[in-house]
Amino acid sequence: MTQELYQNALKFAGEKHKNQKVPGTNSNYVVHLSNVAMEVLLAYNAAPLFNLNDAVQVALLHDTLEDTETEYAELVARFGEKVALGVRALTKNNNLSSKKEKMADSLNRINQQEKEVAIVKLADRITNLQAPPSHWEKDKILNYLKEAQLINETLRGKNEYLNQRLEDKIRDYKKYTQ
Repeated sequence: MTQELYQNALKFAGEKHKNQKVPGTNSNYVVHLSNVAMEVLLAYNAAPLFNLNDAVQVALLHDTLEDTETEYAELVARFGEKVALGVRALTKNNNLSSKKEKMADSLNRINQQEKEVAIVKLADRITNLQAPPSHWEKDKILNYLKEAQLINETLRGKNEYLNQRLEDKIRDYKKYTQ
């Protein structure tokens, strides 16, 4: 059942991210992960045209390879290869030098996966388009906005509900670039 898969993935992610905070806040990182999963759940509620169980697990685990000591093999053993492949596609390749190259590579790998992975990427960026941290310069805010636009365009058609949600968040985020 979805609830058990959700709880299992959330517990695993919570343990892995236990010392991590949401950037710019004092909130435990599990808040971010559960917000991404919430976006996935609401997208499914709007149009149940994807595998919710896979998408929810990938949502909750999407930063484990990138931000923790979790190994790919551990994800495969605990959650199966399909979920692990999704998480790996969402993980930046640190062998690439520029942030732009990393994003292009990640989006390319996401587009080679099932649509559930793209759904998680859209949900992640929706969740991240909050008020930027006060220490961010205008250039960084503008680049983050451009990245969000690139994500939305590259992943267009994967989930209409989330594409529209991200479009709305992008429109609202533009006020921070003024």
